[in-house]
Amino acid sequence: MTGQHMWWSYWYFHFPNYALAALFWTLIGRFMFSIFLPPDSPNYIYRWFRRLTDWLMRPVAFITPAMVPSLALAPVAAFWVAMARVAFFMTLYAAGLTPRMAQ
Repeated sequence: MTGQHMWWSYWYFHFPNYALAALFWTLIGRFMFSIFLPPDSPNYIYRWFRRLTDWLMRPVAFITPAMVPSLALAPVAAFWVAMARVAFFMTLYAAGLTPRMAQ
C-alpha cells in the first residue's frame, strides 16, 4: 500500500494524531506569545491561541500544583498532550492498527 490509499486506510490513526500535534504546537505558540504579551492583548493570533486552548488550561491548572506560575501552565499542558499522543500511538501500535514500514 502506498500513497493516498495508505493514508485513508489509516484515517483513525492520522486524524487524532494530527489533532493532538496541532494542539501541542498551539500550546507552545500560546506560551511563546504569553512571554511577550499581556493576557488581554488585542493581538488576534494570541487571542485565537488562547481561545483554542482555554478548554485544556482549566483542567491542567486544577491538577498542577499552585506553586507553578500561571505562565508555565501552557508548557505543562503541552507535556500532557505529548504524553497523550505517545499513549495513543502505543495503544494503536500494540493493537496492530498503525501504518507499518515496508520491509
